[in-house]
Amino acid sequence: MIDLFNFERRKTSVTHVGALNIGGENPVRVQSMTTTSTDDTEGSVAQAKRIIDAGGELVRLTTQGKREAENLKNINAQLRADNYMAPLCADVHFNANVADVAALYAEKVRINPGNYVDPARTFKKLEYTDEEYAQELQKIEDRLIPFINICKENHTAVRIGVNHGSLSDRIRNRYGDTPEGIVESCMEFLRIFRKYDFHDIVISIKSSNTVVMVRSVRLLVAEMDKEGMHYPLHLGVTEAGEGEDGRIKSAVGIGALLADGIGDTIRVSLSEDPECEIPVAKHLTWYIRRHEKHLLIPAEQYDGFDYLHPNRRETVAAGNIGGENVPVVIATRKADQATAEVSSPELPKPDYIYVQGELPEKLGKKQKYILDYDAYMDLANSGKQSLENVYPIFPVTGMPFISAINSDVKFLVLKFGTPSEEFLACLKTHPEVVVVCMTSHQNRLGDQRALAHQLMIAGVKNPIIFAQMYQHSTTEEKEESSNSQQAETTTAKEKFQLESAADMGALMMDGLTDGIWLMNNGNLSQEDVEQTAFGILQAGRLRMVKTEYISCPGCGRTLYDLRTTIARIKEATKGMTGLKVGIMGCIVNGPGEMADADYGYVGAGPKKVSLYRKQVCVEHNIPEEEAVERLLALIKADQNKA
Repeated sequence: MIDLFNFERRKTSVTHVGALNIGGENPVRVQSMTTTSTDDTEGSVAQAKRIIDAGGELVRLTTQGKREAENLKNINAQLRADNYMAPLCADVHFNANVADVAALYAEKVRINPGNYVDPARTFKKLEYTDEEYAQELQKIEDRLIPFINICKENHTAVRIGVNHGSLSDRIRNRYGDTPEGIVESCMEFLRIFRKYDFHDIVISIKSSNTVVMVRSVRLLVAEMDKEGMHYPLHLGVTEAGEGEDGRIKSAVGIGALLADGIGDTIRVSLSEDPECEIPVAKHLTWYIRRHEKHLLIPAEQYDGFDYLHPNRRETVAAGNIGGENVPVVIATRKADQATAEVSSPELPKPDYIYVQGELPEKLGKKQKYILDYDAYMDLANSGKQSLENVYPIFPVTGMPFISAINSDVKFLVLKFGTPSEEFLACLKTHPEVVVVCMTSHQNRLGDQRALAHQLMIAGVKNPIIFAQMYQHSTTEEKEESSNSQQAETTTAKEKFQLESAADMGALMMDGLTDGIWLMNNGNLSQEDVEQTAFGILQAGRLRMVKTEYISCPGCGRTLYDLRTTIARIKEATKGMTGLKVGIMGCIVNGPGEMADADYGYVGAGPKKVSLYRKQVCVEHNIPEEEAVERLLALIKADQNKA
């Protein structure tokens, strides 16, 4: 059972991958995957070295066929000859025979239950009787037995890697496209491996949707616990994308689980050079490790909270905060910077701007402001300035003045551990008060969760804004760069994005978030701080403010120039707020991971692309040089019909 408030690593068995141990008391391992053809020995070795030099502890390579699987022998031999000892993992899809070969030459083999024996999904409705379903499971078991024996003989570990995008038709028709179906797809294989006494296993459940990914892993852990299984877990948000969006999305999903002690190895899947993933993954694991051995948080869990199937906390709306409203973003600006025009016209503007004790000379049209309560009272008493769209914020010591101010929205700053008698009575009396939950605890998540559960236990339904303060400055980049032995370092902006996204991940997944207020005591631009807040809400699927790109990181299966294509599609669609576009290198996860994308661009063969509307292919095998324009034409034609 997860302790919601006090950090503890989930206890797991240890899996041996070559000389690398995963799980147990070992640190969270970081890894990446090559994008080269596995037939290209020289290119694959060079890229694997770059991953390892950056700090990667395991390297995965795609093995589409037996030829690629057999070439792992040469790649492995060359790396060992050059004294690079990180284990290799073969990535297998569609052909179980390839897994048998790969197990001879790689320290670990990843198989996908969605396509290991089950045929490639067609998204068709098929009905299975219980007898037919059992027969299909027997086929899987019969095929797994020789693979298990090869792995035992060669001391090869196995990763059972379930992707939301490649669930079989059999699973989808019995369980639906649900976290429960994802979990059962994994458990079917785990039960067979346990039956034949094979335990060098790592499990992964991935999705491009952070909510699906987090809920599925939570369910899997609970299901394994029921059946007495404690295998280590690999975490990742697949097709996260590139740049800051990819980093934020990965940190939301991976961070939400790591912060609860779940996860033994991670990969941050970015549509960039694979070595660029490693510093991001290392910073995430370092940041979450800081939760260890924190001061006890003496909190009580609300009985009505369901960790495995969370719903949004019931609140009474205060203005546009809480209730059925999307979560808001609060920003901190000085009075002379608090006009609504500070942000670029293309970017979303904060819902509220906190200006401390002084309003700007000119208020932005329709912009809402938050003012310290004493300054608010002075202005109200003087009658010199309209206070329309201006709202007071109170510290705990200012609570006696809440009743004295007439405003339809008020803010009260609270921390867990504040004596509750007064503030609970105040909140029950004043439903217009929005709680601003602050923390200075080593374990931010546990401390902020604790206050939310305290309010739920007391029956208080005031909305909650989670406020997070960080201290990042560009000077730390220079220090890190001069001291680092790694090829890449993590910038101050990236650290801020990763840490804030990781801290907010579980709070969003738990359904507790009515708003987010990020602050940074350093020289990052205020625009970066504000846009990170919006990016976090979008990554948590709580508020869409810009186009979302579900793009894979690429691998040896990718048969077109992925990065150039992503850039062209982004440039052409960047103003289409709320649109979701999937950009996939191949069909392994393509149609499936685009389950909630509006359109998909999927590699179909060498220099060929197929276009999708939702999961339906509408144009086949288009020449790559025409495909982006054809995608845009498809989007525009649909928009004109609407």
